[in-house]
Amino acid sequence: MATLTIRGLDDDVRERLRARAAEHGRSMEAEVREILTSAVTAPSGLERGLGTFIHRSFADAGLAVELDLPARSEHGRVVDLSDEPGTPDRETADT
Repeated sequence: MATLTIRGLDDDVRERLRARAAEHGRSMEAEVREILTSAVTAPSGLERGLGTFIHRSFADAGLAVELDLPARSEHGRVVDLSDEPGTPDRETADT
């Protein structure tokens, strides 16, 4: 296993690391090891879509709501995209 020395670490950062380690019941060394391992093994933002990012961001917020959406009563209208002269869509667009 490798050894890593970090110089010039701000005292405030060190104190927050100590508090975080205590929160998780680990030594500072074990906490830093976990942080570094998670940082390099987590998928980058490019490997996930926006929907996945949003879902993960709000998953623990208790905002999951299932909506009862009514069935559609109308079907979508048919649109004529032809370029033939004399079609109703073409005549309306020209006026």
